Amino acid sequence: MSEHRRKPPRSHSGGSRAAARRAAQQPTPGRRATPRSGSPAPGPRRGEPPGHGGRAAARRAAQRGGGRRRPARPPRTGLGRYIDYPRAGKAGIWRWIPSWKLVAGVCGIFAGLLLGTVGVALAVVRVPSAQLASKVQKNVYYWADGKQMVVAGGGSLNRQIVPIAQIPKSMQNAVISAENASFYKDWGVDPMGILRAVVKMAEGGETQSGSTITQQFVKNTYLSQEQTLKRKATELLISVKVGATQNKDDILAGYLNTAYYGRGAYGIQAAARAYYDKDCADLTASESAYLAATLNGPNLYDPYGGQGPAATPEKNLKRASDRWKWTLDREVQVGHLKAAERDQWAAKGFPTPQKPKPATNRAGQIGYLTDLADNYIVAHSKISKGELDKGGYQIYTTFDRDKVESLSKSVEAVRKTNIKPEVRGVDQFVQFGGASVEPKSGKIVAIYGGENALTHYTDNADYTGAQVGSTFKPFVLAAAMEHGRRNPALGPQQSDDQRTRVAPESVYNGDNMLTLRTYNGAVWHDRDGSEWHQKNDGGEDRGLISLRTAMQFSVNTPYIQLGMDVGTDLVRDAALNAGLDKEQLASLTPTFSLGTSAPSAIRLAGAYATFADSGRQIDPYSVEKVEKNGKPAFQHEKQSRQAFPANVANNVTDVLKTVVEAGTGTAAQLGSRPVAGKTGTTDGNRSAWFAGYTPQLSTAIGMFRVDPNARNQEFLSMRGVGGKPTIHGASFPAEIWAAYMGQALRGRPVEDFDAPQPIGEKVYGGGASPSPSPAPTAVPSPSASPSASPPATASPTASPSPSRGCSPLDHHCPPGATGNSGGTDDGGPGGTGSGGDQGEPAPAAPTRRAGGGLFGGPAG
Repeated sequence: MSEHRRKPPRSHSGGSRAAARRAAQQPTPGRRATPRSGSPAPGPRRGEPPGHGGRAAARRAAQRGGGRRRPARPPRTGLGRYIDYPRAGKAGIWRWIPSWKLVAGVCGIFAGLLLGTVGVALAVVRVPSAQLASKVQKNVYYWADGKQMVVAGGGSLNRQIVPIAQIPKSMQNAVISAENASFYKDWGVDPMGILRAVVKMAEGGETQSGSTITQQFVKNTYLSQEQTLKRKATELLISVKVGATQNKDDILAGYLNTAYYGRGAYGIQAAARAYYDKDCADLTASESAYLAATLNGPNLYDPYGGQGPAATPEKNLKRASDRWKWTLDREVQVGHLKAAERDQWAAKGFPTPQKPKPATNRAGQIGYLTDLADNYIVAHSKISKGELDKGGYQIYTTFDRDKVESLSKSVEAVRKTNIKPEVRGVDQFVQFGGASVEPKSGKIVAIYGGENALTHYTDNADYTGAQVGSTFKPFVLAAAMEHGRRNPALGPQQSDDQRTRVAPESVYNGDNMLTLRTYNGAVWHDRDGSEWHQKNDGGEDRGLISLRTAMQFSVNTPYIQLGMDVGTDLVRDAALNAGLDKEQLASLTPTFSLGTSAPSAIRLAGAYATFADSGRQIDPYSVEKVEKNGKPAFQHEKQSRQAFPANVANNVTDVLKTVVEAGTGTAAQLGSRPVAGKTGTTDGNRSAWFAGYTPQLSTAIGMFRVDPNARNQEFLSMRGVGGKPTIHGASFPAEIWAAYMGQALRGRPVEDFDAPQPIGEKVYGGGASPSPSPAPTAVPSPSASPSASPPATASPTASPSPSRGCSPLDHHCPPGATGNSGGTDDGGPGGTGSGGDQGEPAPAAPTRRAGGGLFGGPAG
């Protein structure tokens, strides 16, 4: 070692080992130290003396990792020269946050692409022609066998393009004021209008389109009204181009000539003819204000009604009148009408349009059939009413031509023989409605909508508002057999395990004016605090009576009490499960069980078909498929469900067979063919029904009186109609039913219903006791043979009728032997203790039916 080497300083006492260790960790000056990474450390620079920097330099070198340096990043090439991402020279998350230059560049590129795309789209997109948009075709309807029924609809009113000079200024101003006040200022689209519509919908308010008149004109040229992004984008592009290239008057004329006003009318000229039977040039400011309202939704603004629960004549008239007033006020607000002129028109009142006039090729039942098919298509497919009215569709229905003709002839035969308005004033305004449905498929094979679709516009097979009376009782029995009577010792809400399922042989008190009680025996009081005493038809006391016999002779008191024992909520559920629509059911007062609801003939026939098919429910339908230009536009998909346990449905059928075999429905017998059915007559004799079925076919027939010209439409009493003191379901409706069904089933094999099995327990209700005096004998179980000589049972509160020859507990007791005519029926609410004809909880006298539901709806 050189003697000139610097000696280490002397260590303090106690620190020699630590100092030695530190010295050992430091590289010796003039020698190469081995870096931790294993690569040779750089030596001293040329010309630099060894050990330059001393211990401080060595310490700094050690802190830098033994002199290790980060390798230099290779220079970016290609696109990386311009896009510094991930960012060089940055560490951690900052490497992944783009610079403002990069963000600005991307935004610029995106904006350029967007502008270029829009420019290309605007260059290639074609502006629609009002002349092309006005072209319409007819729809072709086919019977179930594939033969052509009729060519109808689709431009039933000839469209005529009229220039803006022939469209009155009042119509132009009304539409602009109501639809797009900034029409003459906007560029074809209104961004603020779209934004307002979005905000309104986000706030949960009324849905608004935000579309300008230009956009609506463009939309009217497309057959598809689907709400897709592609269609909306196309609409916006064309609207911008139209707004930039066409005169505003031409755009307005195009819109008014292509818009749909309802009643099959496309264009203002057709609309003026359809609603006011005049040329559009002759429309007044008041009429123009109303026609502008129809553009907001013609189905909801025709005073004579539309489709669905919200489109009744009453609701539509109120809605149309309000919109008409609003449009006049709006015209004043935006400066298109003077206030004094507005006041003059308002003082004259709403300009009521004329009644709809169907096309002449829709005479007879054809108009009802095509309307029913149209309603079904609109309700169950993506085809709108406006698109359907443009035509070009091939519509394959379920209607059987022979059955339609048979049903029509059966109704007209009864009408011609019995209904003579020229002889009896009470025979005026009598109407019939009916429908026939296949239980196993749900196909509507026939309907009777009225005398003639050209003169009677409302389809009586669809929703009419006529209550169905005792034809509703089978749903009460079904609920009692499925869920059971509530336990009086428990609360009102009970599970099925806490209830007692009821057998058809259960005994109830059938006396007239019986005090109604809750399920736990407490006397029921109406909203005025009065006791309710239920009436029977004719005020007859029937004593202790089985539920089977009460159904057989349509006795009210057992079934209103049974509904209380089971719960009207479960009775409602049974009706809905069978296929009735919620919108057609009455409120849940006690008389709900006696038929204060008003399902249509189609819905009632469909619900009875559920019992016919052992509890399997299928919604009735009228259209198999729809095609357009050879391509499918709609295909019916069959859906079914088990609405009731099979044995519940089969027991209901067994009880309803008793009605036809030896009860109020004997007029509906079909020889050896098994038939199940029920009569129904409502309070005040305002409507009468017979609904019945075989395994192959279910049919409901209704009858009622309505004066179509009355200011306040309401159902009228049918007492005296046809020369009869009263009209019951067992009279004309059952007669029509039997005549039609005999023809419809001619040549078809006789089929039996599925045999019922014993169900439930024999319970006692309505004041009946297991040990009455005298005690009733055993009642035969379902499908058992009738007793040859059933013993009589006396009423505990009234002497039996002298003509009553056998016990009402005997379900095969002949009608004449009980003092019952066999045609006596009921179904309406009973009376109070005073014996009144009407009282709580019965509803007020039913008013005129709502317009056009869907299969017994006001469903929509």
